Amino acid sequence: MRNLRIGIDAMGGDFAPDAVIKGVVEAIPMLDPTTQVVLFGDKEAIERCLKEEGYEGDRIEIVATTEVITMHDHPAKAFQTKPDSSIRKSYEYLKAGKIDGIASAGSTGAMMAGAMFTVGTTEGVIRPAVSAPIANVRGGYTLIIDVGLNVDCKPEVLHQYGIMGSIYAKDLWKLEAPRVGLLNIGEEESKGNAAAKAAYAMLAEEKDINFVGNIEGKDFFLGKADVIVCDGFMGNVLLKLSESLRYIAAARKVDDKFFDSLNYEITGGTPALGVNGVVIVGHGSSTVLALKNMVLQTELSIKAGYAEDIRKAFAQRVTTTAE
Repeated sequence: MRNLRIGIDAMGGDFAPDAVIKGVVEAIPMLDPTTQVVLFGDKEAIERCLKEEGYEGDRIEIVATTEVITMHDHPAKAFQTKPDSSIRKSYEYLKAGKIDGIASAGSTGAMMAGAMFTVGTTEGVIRPAVSAPIANVRGGYTLIIDVGLNVDCKPEVLHQYGIMGSIYAKDLWKLEAPRVGLLNIGEEESKGNAAAKAAYAMLAEEKDINFVGNIEGKDFFLGKADVIVCDGFMGNVLLKLSESLRYIAAARKVDDKFFDSLNYEITGGTPALGVNGVVIVGHGSSTVLALKNMVLQTELSIKAGYAEDIRKAFAQRVTTTAE
């Protein structure tokens, strides 16, 4: 069995490639000794950065590319018209099994378009999602799914988010029965719009998850659920709210572990769930610390095996439905 290989888009992010390479170099000693990192991007620039960092090891491979998908490009169009871009090449390697997972702080849209065009959506999943672990006051994390990919979601999609989020929490956080909640405007089953009411009924009947009911905004940081299901519109608002609280606390010099834990740099990236492979999306303005943790998060995600467990869970559902 070959060593685990992590694919990193060296050209993704506001401070690429320098910050990306520095983050990778800092992450290397913290990875499993057999793990290899495959960098996709401008070979000359990557080699310059590695030299500046004094890296002389043998755990980094470079795949030279000549194009970059920028934040200003149309995601899907750029993925198709820039065949030698770092994001597209990394996906081609992932599809071919040459790497075990990929991460990028570049265009989220291009990363998701790449997943659709190459490795594809997990069979049985209606829509994949971008999720985010956000710290709670209990000292742990709550997974928010979705945080921006699908701003409007049918009840069936929200139902599937609950299943995927539960599998992620089991595999990553080793929780036996993760508590799954539905974001709503009240605790009562009758609260919310038509989609929320229908999603509640579906989640409540789902035997493969531990559904704990509706979660209100006031309970968001209290750790009342391990997974909170919502559409991407509300999820993105919550994600940005958590980031702003950390910025405000830092600006006011508030010394508190909870506010410190809201720092996106700690998690490093958000997982895309419902695609065939481990795909981690980093913040566009990722610092060296965030990029280092993005690399570590990718290795952890690959080892946890949630992508394969989601595939198996939905394959079983497809088979059951067909019968």
